[in-house]
Amino acid sequence: MNKPESLRAHLLAAIPELKRNPDRLLVFIDNGSLRSTAAPGLSFEYSYTLNLILTDFAGHPDAVAIPLFAWVLVNQRELMENQEKGRDAIKFEADILDNSKVDLSITLPLTERVIVKRQADGTLHVDHPEEPQLEPYYPAGHWQLYAKGMLIAEWDSIEGIGTDIASPHPRPRNG
Repeated sequence: MNKPESLRAHLLAAIPELKRNPDRLLVFIDNGSLRSTAAPGLSFEYSYTLNLILTDFAGHPDAVAIPLFAWVLVNQRELMENQEKGRDAIKFEADILDNSKVDLSITLPLTERVIVKRQADGTLHVDHPEEPQLEPYYPAGHWQLYAKGMLIAEWDSIEGIGTDIASPHPRPRNG
């Protein structure tokens, strides 16, 4: 499993208090399961709850939440894009130690694909592919769509319209 160490490294690099005291970030894997992907062969998926515990944390919760969301957008995107999954996906608890410190526990469900392929020589090769990423948005402007040399659609797109697909978006109509 690669995501726990990836998230740990990300938070240690992003949060100055943790960078100074990396032992204050504890990482646990709970409720793990292995499930077949139903693909031919031995490929499978890890599914588990990652539990992050920040001990004696004196920073603002935003200093943890925002880098965490930035990591989730790349590594477990559906937790932020799917309103139903995201509603209760990332949870936290805090034990207030005094007026300036807390022990903060954050849990989030993670999955990781493992692809196992037989090589030409008969050996098995294992790969942990990165999560699929959305393509960057195309810049706003005038767009024309052609098929077999014929113009089949034409529109103007506007910067910032749309949030989930890598394509130009129609200009909103008034009235």
